Amino acid sequence: MSDPFADPPEARDPIRRVRGRLAAPVTLWTAGEGRDRAGLTVSSALVAEGDPALVLGLVGDLTDLWDQVEATGAFVVHVLGQGERALADRFAWRVPAPGGPFAGIATTPSPHGPLLDGVVTRLACRLQDAAPAGYALLVRGTVERVDVGDLDPLVWFRARYRRLADPPGGRRP
Repeated sequence: MSDPFADPPEARDPIRRVRGRLAAPVTLWTAGEGRDRAGLTVSSALVAEGDPALVLGLVGDLTDLWDQVEATGAFVVHVLGQGERALADRFAWRVPAPGGPFAGIATTPSPHGPLLDGVVTRLACRLQDAAPAGYALLVRGTVERVDVGDLDPLVWFRARYRRLADPPGGRRP
């Protein structure tokens, strides 16, 4: 059944339609500490290898996350796996989060921002700069610490969470 309120395909913004056809990682960015901590699900993110390595992401300039990144000069990028869909929805404000998105979530403070205890792959970053990019800010951070763990990555494609067809390592059973 189709959505009766959806615009017909010919009336939809073509840039949004193309963007929806690009598979994207689901990451959760955190910054700040204590009562001032903030987090946001970000799917427009990438890691650039180099010396130093960089993280780039599109973040709304009116978000609590950006306020904390700008105030502290640091942030953490958590790469989410298949088992963390509820966490992604919570920090994307797609579901109610009584008490705020961090309520009931185990975290460990760090100089870069809150570390989500159950997320095994993450990058601790120092803010390098930010510049307007479309309706968001292109935030660029220098990677200062890397934690890498095994995960079946959560992917965002055509307005849904997806699973990669090939298992990690590219080998089919």
